[in-house]
Amino acid sequence: MEKRRIFVTTALPYANGSFHIGHIMEYIQADIWVRFQRMQGHEVHFVCADDAHGAPIMLKAEAEGVTPEQLVTRIGAERPKYLHGFHIAFDNWHSTDSPENIELSQDIYRKLKAASLVYTKPVEQFYDPVKGMFLADRYIKGECPKCGAKDQYGDACEVCGSVYTPTDLKNPYSTLSGATPVLKSSEHYFFRLSDLKCVEFLKEWINEPGRLQSQVANKAKEWLEGDGGKTLGDWDISRDEPYFGIPIPDAPGKFFYVWLDAPVGYLASLKNYFGSGKARAKGETRSFEEFLSAPDTEQIHFIGKDIIYFHTLFWPAMLKYAGKPYRVPDHVYVHGFINISGEKMSKSRGTGISPLRYLDIGMNPEWLRYYIAAKLNANVEDIDFNPDDFLARVNSDLIGKYVNIASRCAGFISKRFDGKFAAQLPKIDPTPYVNQVAQEEHNKDVVTSRLKGETPPIGRGYTHPRGYDTKDIFGWFRGLGFSVAEAYAGREFGRALRLIMELADIANRYIDDKKPWELAKNSSEEEELQVVCTVGLNLFRLLTLYLKPILPELASKAEVFLNINPLRWEDVDAPLAPGHTIRPYQHLMTRVDPKQLDALFEIEKESAKVTASTPHPASPPKQEEAKPAAPTTISIDDFAKIDLRIAKIVNAEHVEGADKLLKLTLDLGGETRTVFAGIKSAYDPATLIGRLTVVVANLAPRKMKFGMSEGMVLAASGDAPGLYLLSPDSGAQPGMKVK
Repeated sequence: MEKRRIFVTTALPYANGSFHIGHIMEYIQADIWVRFQRMQGHEVHFVCADDAHGAPIMLKAEAEGVTPEQLVTRIGAERPKYLHGFHIAFDNWHSTDSPENIELSQDIYRKLKAASLVYTKPVEQFYDPVKGMFLADRYIKGECPKCGAKDQYGDACEVCGSVYTPTDLKNPYSTLSGATPVLKSSEHYFFRLSDLKCVEFLKEWINEPGRLQSQVANKAKEWLEGDGGKTLGDWDISRDEPYFGIPIPDAPGKFFYVWLDAPVGYLASLKNYFGSGKARAKGETRSFEEFLSAPDTEQIHFIGKDIIYFHTLFWPAMLKYAGKPYRVPDHVYVHGFINISGEKMSKSRGTGISPLRYLDIGMNPEWLRYYIAAKLNANVEDIDFNPDDFLARVNSDLIGKYVNIASRCAGFISKRFDGKFAAQLPKIDPTPYVNQVAQEEHNKDVVTSRLKGETPPIGRGYTHPRGYDTKDIFGWFRGLGFSVAEAYAGREFGRALRLIMELADIANRYIDDKKPWELAKNSSEEEELQVVCTVGLNLFRLLTLYLKPILPELASKAEVFLNINPLRWEDVDAPLAPGHTIRPYQHLMTRVDPKQLDALFEIEKESAKVTASTPHPASPPKQEEAKPAAPTTISIDDFAKIDLRIAKIVNAEHVEGADKLLKLTLDLGGETRTVFAGIKSAYDPATLIGRLTVVVANLAPRKMKFGMSEGMVLAASGDAPGLYLLSPDSGAQPGMKVK
């Protein structure tokens, strides 16, 4: 196997708060992949950093009475407890507020400017005369110019759905000071992303087979080629002082927009890693520049689906035209979000998981690593944390199947044979055990399908091992190791665990068949007892090897118990020697106690109550609002005037330049309509396609900034944050009337 040299990163967390479960999910995914690559013998450098710049950090620091640097340092000091707690083994953790990032960001800027890809033009925007700073849309509120609703943000109305610019607001005010903003012009710097050479390069880069997942490539092409290429605009890369960021060279009072220097933080962390001697300590003899520009180096990013735009357009174009030693990413691997029991995470609704709480109440971090891995695949799909499912998977699969093999066999070997394995092992035909497991799994599939009203599947069976004796149980286990390795390499961790647990089932069926507890009752069966338990522990060793990228700590304990060196993937073909001696068995992992999950979510609910009732110190004082009047009574005739119809969402997409709107294309039973809906904060467009909802079909079309809106979809909301799109029951069809 040819040795790979890989530079791996995860998305940089913003340094204005602690890690949440979404961060931990991404780091676990990348860590599993990195550990697998290293077990394969590849050279991997795994780095990340805090995203430390931008107005939100500057303003939060000001509200807390500290400097931005002090805030970032305080947040950064929390990171090791999370990372070490969940066995996430980054080689280096750095910060974008660092000398390396300043040097690299300014170097890239100068090279882009020399390539005629940077220009300036005046931009007019609202300015807070009290705070003395320009205001992003999020910091401006006022009355909607269409319906008059108060306290609407500067880009769209949450009440009527209208889209506008901040200058259209009536009675605008700064959310930072309450002052009335004034229009002010400033010279801004732009990256010429629309340049033909950038566009042509990006088309080629995006279309490279295997570089991006198909869903990601299609989305990037939509941005790149949509509306005849007109949707790809140039990128504003500057901000005016006061701003916490990296100064633009030779431009007093100007700073790089945080999204320019944030991804450069990947390279800054790598440069710090090489400069600190950590890379050399791991055997890397090249310099940072030599490693980065080497033709055999691979650059791979793991990110969430919310930042695809930056990583598939701006970032590769920047790197391409900055030239050597910079290199464009070889792969950008995108994952979805993590939900809690089918709901989006929300502190205010008590549906979040605090990773630190998880650790503090004594829950095993590898339970979470195992559970998340069981849910992950190579697609851009959201995953769901369900407490009941978590309990079942960990206790039934991880403990009941895998750990159970060692606990069933180790005692007999230690007590009856002084810890020594049998001198010889017979050839054992796995066929009866394989067939039992396959039939049980098929039966489970049949039951599940019938409950869903689907046609039961034909038995899925097993992939036969390649290059191994299929009539030998060890050959079967080693052969399926190829499929497990393929799943790990392709980030199909859920598939890898399904294969591993099916192998664990086979091992347990063998032990059930031989019944060592019965053999131990008869002195004449001593030799058979030693053989059966030796086989069981050898199979346990192979399962440990396959699980090691996901469960590094548990694997380390198993290696100590088995009295072996740290397992590498090549050890699949290196069975333990006859007569090998193991150490006394100590319990490897406890089961999940349901009370621990209760404590985890109760803590979250209590935290949510405090969070919901305590205003953030940076929040401006709010004027007391009059309670809305109770709805007036209407007649059935009034209600009949509203034409509510079932609609199928056939397409959903972001609206460029709008913070809150999604553009929906609806099928009303043969009639297609376009509706702009203010639901961007609650839904990812990709998750809406194919979904049924309810639309007001006879609402007068409204001309909006981004096009004509031909109806209104219905969503529920309450005092707490959150929007919930209405959906009909199963069986409803597009075009049906809602009565």
